[in-house]
Amino acid sequence: MPPEERRREEELKRLRRQYDELAALAGSLAHEIKNPLSIIQMNMELLAEELDGVANTREQRMRQKANTVHEQCERLEKLLNDFLKFARLSELVLLPGDLNELVRRVLEFFVLLAERQSVEVQLYLDPDLPKIRLDAETLYAAVLNLVKNALEALPNGGNLVARTSLCPYGVALDLIDDGVGIEDRTAMKMFEPFYTTKTGGSGLGLPMSRKIIEAHGGRISVQSEVAKGTKFTLEFPIPARLVG
Repeated sequence: MPPEERRREEELKRLRRQYDELAALAGSLAHEIKNPLSIIQMNMELLAEELDGVANTREQRMRQKANTVHEQCERLEKLLNDFLKFARLSELVLLPGDLNELVRRVLEFFVLLAERQSVEVQLYLDPDLPKIRLDAETLYAAVLNLVKNALEALPNGGNLVARTSLCPYGVALDLIDDGVGIEDRTAMKMFEPFYTTKTGGSGLGLPMSRKIIEAHGGRISVQSEVAKGTKFTLEFPIPARLVG
């Protein structure tokens, strides 16, 4: 095995060991949090039912507070589930796959949404692109999240470009939109877990995408300018035995 490929294999193994440890910790944490959370949620539901239809102003306020606690329990449950997805990235099965085909699948999912938002999607996929090693469904989820973010940056229409090509690292995927762009402070923090500028967001979507890409031996970078647009670049290595 060539030294460069051996180095990448060792790095993948190291990342998987980290993900195994994190997944085990997340499972224990989930067990400890979900049980009391479910009890709180259930009791808030029962309390809201008891106060349903009351005319007394004080009891109406109590019902509103019970509903607020219940809503926050639901938010915590969603956050916990997102965290578990974020942590459980150790079971990847990397097989030779077609990145172009994966990109097509993702964009097909958003055809109707893009049409409704008047977004023109442009594909420039290298027909001679070498295969890479990938876990198709997991990488699909990562790219799906990035395209979803791009469309959210184009609420009033615009252009979304998906382009694949060879690069010094191996194979590259560029996702380029001419949307609202990202402020420098947000761009610096956007891959940090739990950082979000979206109301009700968990702040785990982009960190999860990055972890998935890194678990494939890849890397992700972003360039953006406010009111101009954003470019995400994903790069993946080509294993030596898949070249040619």
